[in-house]
Amino acid sequence: MKNITSIEKYKGSTYEVELDDGEKEYLNADIISQYHLKAPMSVPESAWKQVVYSNKLRTAKERALYLLDYKDYSYTELFKKLEQNYPEQICFDTMSRLVEIGVINDKRYAVNMARRLVEVKGFGYYRCVREMRLKGLDNEFIEEALAPYRETTVERLKELVEEKYAHKITDKKSLDRVKNALVRLGYSYQEVKEAMSEYKYPAENDEFCDT
Repeated sequence: MKNITSIEKYKGSTYEVELDDGEKEYLNADIISQYHLKAPMSVPESAWKQVVYSNKLRTAKERALYLLDYKDYSYTELFKKLEQNYPEQICFDTMSRLVEIGVINDKRYAVNMARRLVEVKGFGYYRCVREMRLKGLDNEFIEEALAPYRETTVERLKELVEEKYAHKITDKKSLDRVKNALVRLGYSYQEVKEAMSEYKYPAENDEFCDT
C-alpha cells in the first residue's frame, strides 16, 4: 500500500506527491485529477504503479510532440529519441498512440524524404536507399517512394551535370573526377555513362572507381 501524505504544487501543471516513506513523485495535474488523488490517501501498490506509468506515458507523448514541432521523424528515429529518457514499454506505447492518430507515418515520411533527396540534394537511387535505410524505413516504403523517379533518372542526371559539373570538365582527368562524384551521389555506372555520353576526350576509357 502507498500512503500519500501531501500533494503540493511544484511548477506549472506539475505537482509534488509525497508518500509516508519519504518517496516523492512528480505528477501532472491531469493525472492527479484522473485518479482522484488527494492527501491523505492510501493507494494499493498496483494502482500506484498504474498512476506512475500513466504519468510517464503522458510526459513521453508530450516530449514526442515537442520534438515533432521542430522536424519530422520516422518511427525508428523518434523511438530512439524517446528511449534516451523513457523505459522501452513507455516508448512502444507512446509510438503506438502516435501512429494511431497519424502523427507518425513512415509511408508519408518516406515520400517526403525521397522528394528531398532526389529533387533538392540530387542523389541517385542507391544513395537514396542508403540514406533512407539509415532512418529505419522499411524497404517497401523506400521502393514505393522512389518509384516515381526511376524512369527520369538519366534526364535528371544530365540536368545535374549541366548545372553543377559541366564547367569543371576540361580533360579526361577532370571528367573521371566528375564521374566518381556522381557515383558517390548514388548513380550507377550505366546511368553516369549514358548521361555523360557527349563528354569525350582522347584516350578516355569508361572505367572509374565506384566508391
